[in-house]
Amino acid sequence: MSPQARAMATRDAIVRGAAVVFERLGYGNASLADVVREADVTKGALYFHFGSKEELAYAVIAEQNRISQLSGKAIVALGRPALETMILLCADLGRQLMHDPVVQAGIRLTTEAASFPPTVLEPYRDWLLVFEDLIHRAIDEGDIRVDIAPDALARFVIPAFTGVQLVAAVFTARQDLLTRIREMWEILLPSVANESRWGQLRALPTLIDAPEAR
Repeated sequence: MSPQARAMATRDAIVRGAAVVFERLGYGNASLADVVREADVTKGALYFHFGSKEELAYAVIAEQNRISQLSGKAIVALGRPALETMILLCADLGRQLMHDPVVQAGIRLTTEAASFPPTVLEPYRDWLLVFEDLIHRAIDEGDIRVDIAPDALARFVIPAFTGVQLVAAVFTARQDLLTRIREMWEILLPSVANESRWGQLRALPTLIDAPEAR
């Protein structure tokens, strides 16, 4: 392995170790010594790549956003109707939150953004913009009512998902998260769906129960 490849592998190990620590302890309680132990690297190796706990937290958030955005783009690229795509995106992120330590930690750090300046806004902005665009498309496709404001609905769906996953994390370690996401859409969908399309749309939340939700 080349020195450059070795350095990248060490950096990745540090980020993944930090993710485990941040998810387990939270930003405030985590220490760089915890990360060194979890990642099985030397203190010198950690400081070669990251100058502070804050910098390491940003790296975890950035990696989580990269993972989630990459997966989300693959779902959007399927070309399914926009309303279906929104539901599939929620299911996909839900599965990541159940199984990927980096995603778990990145989302936790983002919700703890007040713990360290500057406030972390980019992941929320990214998802708000994606959902606002999809809502515009869903209105054009006739699935969402024309009187729904896309920006307002996006600002509702993203915080609703955030709240659902946080409560699932507290009560069941997210084991029931997909069920809770499906319930969220079962409650939300009747209030925004085009009434003339309701017969075709009412079963959409069951997409979340599909093996890959794609």
